Amino acid sequence: MKAIIIEDSRLARLELANMLAEYDQLQIVAQTGDPDEGIQLIKQHQPDVLFLDIQMPSKNGFEVLDAVNFKGQLIFTTAYDEYAIRSFEYDVFDYLLKPIEPQRLTVSIEKLKKHISDENNSELAPITQLDAQSSVFLKDGEQCDFVPLKNIYLIESCGNYCFVHYERYKPLLKKSLNLLESRLPQTLFFRANRQQIINLQHIQQVDLAVNANLLITLKQGQEIEVSRRHSSRFKQLMSL
Repeated sequence: MKAIIIEDSRLARLELANMLAEYDQLQIVAQTGDPDEGIQLIKQHQPDVLFLDIQMPSKNGFEVLDAVNFKGQLIFTTAYDEYAIRSFEYDVFDYLLKPIEPQRLTVSIEKLKKHISDENNSELAPITQLDAQSSVFLKDGEQCDFVPLKNIYLIESCGNYCFVHYERYKPLLKKSLNLLESRLPQTLFFRANRQQIINLQHIQQVDLAVNANLLITLKQGQEIEVSRRHSSRFKQLMSL
């Protein structure tokens, strides 16, 4: 797993890098104390894991995430626990309070390894890219359908599996949300948050939620809150 550390404190950055060096599964490909440089490093390396400080000069960690389309696992490192609630708007995998204790870091890394392993085990089959005109076979109990992708309006994560919503059915598919996202056409489907993918053609209305995130209402009635991290990308995607 490729990892990047963005931490403005040189001492804290070196200490975290030294602790992470104990884990053979992680390769630190870059580290920096400059948020702007960190944005460029994320774009350049596309890391699997990002260890990101929140409180930094010039830009905070949230602003760094708003500037990139990061699809890996996000681990916040901060001395301020008041950011914990807001951090989950950014699909955070874990939240480590500084000074980081080695035992707590081990728990986080082991959880990360299990998560990646579970995803890999469910994604061993060759990936075939679908297009907007594709149809897929879905089975819900005794109900079997060959469903056009345009009829699927919502896909929701359930552990390593997914519920696929179409018409009045929602069969459980034994594939991860990340795998499905990699196969689906981006012109038709959008990753709204850590748990949900929506069909852009089934959007009824877009509003602002109380926390300033986007709130999307589908034609079928479901309200989907877009995470802060993906709200910025949605605005770019849907703007002229």
